[in-house]
Amino acid sequence: MTLMQWFIFFLALQVIHFLGTWKLYKKAGRQAWEALIPVYNAVILMKIIGRPWWWTILLFIPIVNLIMFPVIWVETARSFGKNTTTDTVLVIVTLGFYLFYLNYVENVTYKTERSLVPKSASGEWVSSILFAVVAATIVHTYVMQPFTIPTGSLERTLLIGDFLFVSKFHYGARTPMTTVSFPMVHDTIPGIGIKSYLDKPQLPYFRLPGFQDVKRSDIVVFSWPVDTVNRFYGMDDGKYYHKPIDKKSNYVKRAVGLPGDSLKVVGGKVFVNNEPLELTDRAQLQYSYQGTAKGGGFNAKNLYDQYKITDLKFYNPTQFYTQAISDENAERFRNHPNVASLEKMIATPDQKDASIFPKGNASLGNRDQIASVYIPKKGATTTISTENLPLYKRLIEIYEGEEMGEPRELSVSGNQVLLNGQPITEYTFKQDYYWMMGDNRHNSEDSRFWGFVPENHVVGKPVFIWFSWDGNGKGIMEKIRWERLFTTVGGDGKPVSYFLYFIIALVGYFVISKVIKNKKAKS
Repeated sequence: MTLMQWFIFFLALQVIHFLGTWKLYKKAGRQAWEALIPVYNAVILMKIIGRPWWWTILLFIPIVNLIMFPVIWVETARSFGKNTTTDTVLVIVTLGFYLFYLNYVENVTYKTERSLVPKSASGEWVSSILFAVVAATIVHTYVMQPFTIPTGSLERTLLIGDFLFVSKFHYGARTPMTTVSFPMVHDTIPGIGIKSYLDKPQLPYFRLPGFQDVKRSDIVVFSWPVDTVNRFYGMDDGKYYHKPIDKKSNYVKRAVGLPGDSLKVVGGKVFVNNEPLELTDRAQLQYSYQGTAKGGGFNAKNLYDQYKITDLKFYNPTQFYTQAISDENAERFRNHPNVASLEKMIATPDQKDASIFPKGNASLGNRDQIASVYIPKKGATTTISTENLPLYKRLIEIYEGEEMGEPRELSVSGNQVLLNGQPITEYTFKQDYYWMMGDNRHNSEDSRFWGFVPENHVVGKPVFIWFSWDGNGKGIMEKIRWERLFTTVGGDGKPVSYFLYFIIALVGYFVISKVIKNKKAKS
């Protein structure tokens, strides 16, 4: 929906609210016109039902308002003496239109001294759970979101089994675009396996102000741009199921290219604006290596402890390869008594991989050799030709067209590029774009395979590892990576665990709380 359509929808809601409540406003000692003025009518309604004015704010927060609207309907009915279970069910089932019946048919009386305390233990529980969900939804959506590392694309910087807190406020929280969704879940309701949202209506993209921009080499969580999943929720009928932006699968990669940069990959190394990419000292690039053995075996635990190798596989009794090993560990592994040779598996420039963006004959090269590509910047204008059209076709048609509510179609007629049937020779970008790559360069599905990440797909910045689980460990004590608990994702130098400080603070909190409680009991 466009902004104008949302404005009309909002005004329609105000009219519906007025028609269904103006007599109730009068019975509560207010003026009928107060039920019609947008926002002001909500503030007055909070006074009528005896709730704080700031509840009005919750009514305008997407997803949270889905919880608050039924609460307001029920509270309004109860303010006029309709307290039975039947009344509550009727209010919710009719989506609030039961208030029309109270407004025009039922001779109700306003309860000026209505108690706001739940009349039963179950009511108390429901009230507590409801507002716990509201608070958690606000934090999850606008402040901090938990995230799990599912793949090894960023090893050994981030490990499979790391549980992160992702900051929404560093880059500015992206407000929900999907208006009807189950709270605090992503695209699927756990345990049921069905969609957690409705595709329509959709809000326009909007991002709250952040206090920093995405910096080169930042690790970023984003919505996977090409997520159209043809096996949506277990279905495999050959169709593609397009997801709203904020319901696409979450990915985590490193931003190696920023808006306006020119980027290329040479021999597995990234160059930005013809300069080698600078990484923090915590970044540990990994590549695939192949080698030959002298005939002796390898101890799996020793390989992991000394060289951080978890996936050594043999082609035959003497030839092996591994997908993820840093150059530093590879150099030490060469000195292993059972290693005869070890070489990095780097594709040569003459090898063209059709799976590399933008696919097929237009491929930029292979995973280790990517031809120079310009990363679009908001407001920048670039020439559009039949030669570079594959690079920017999805960007113009989908990211800046369909997903922004402006259907577009690019086509070619002879040597001329057409946009919705009209010739174009240049294009001005509407938003910034990024080039994302994993540190595990030979085991990462990233921008090399599907291209640019639009700015409106950026979710947040991983800032904290609160737990880490090693699936290869034996027993609980070995499976927990104790040295990674409560460590920061960014920063320089070796990560420092703040877990001990957390335990001390937690114990201190309980001790102080106990002392205060005992003092109050004595007094």
